Amino acid sequence: MTEKKVCLGKVVAAHGLRGEVKVHSYTARPADIDKYGEVETKDAARKFKIKVVGPHKEVLRLKIEGITDRNAAEALVGTEFYVDRSVLPRLPEEEYYLTDIIGLKVYLNTLDKEIGTVARFSNFGAGEIIEIKVSGKKETEMLPFTKEYVPTINLEEGYIIVSSATMVFAENDDEEKDGAEC
Repeated sequence: MTEKKVCLGKVVAAHGLRGEVKVHSYTARPADIDKYGEVETKDAARKFKIKVVGPHKEVLRLKIEGITDRNAAEALVGTEFYVDRSVLPRLPEEEYYLTDIIGLKVYLNTLDKEIGTVARFSNFGAGEIIEIKVSGKKETEMLPFTKEYVPTINLEEGYIIVSSATMVFAENDDEEKDGAEC
């Protein structure tokens, strides 16, 4: 069985002239991105030894072994860094790796009403936001990823339950009504 890969971060820009890059870290403590050993691209085609140099606004500055100039650093923009799941620490009960929740079925209040799947997570600075791809809708619905909004997570059975008291999911999409009715 192939071990599942987990994305630790993404190169967002080059920094300076000596090959440093700016990286958005997805680890619980962003500065720990270099604590998991060698990282690689999703397809494992390239491997990198990285070292955190310091913070830079909302991202980190990293030095990558073998990357010595700005052109080489710029060529890495958009590269995501992955590790095998096996190198990550085991989590305490009621804590989850977000990557394990993506793709789970989403139910509203109880297991009686499936409304979609977990599409992704975002963080705009005030905490994690869960994005749900609601069945039959083009857009995703977003809500805070807290116990109040997401009271149940069941990884073994592949679902989460969201609270209807905190989220309203439209029964019908009235997108086709464009003001033609009076």
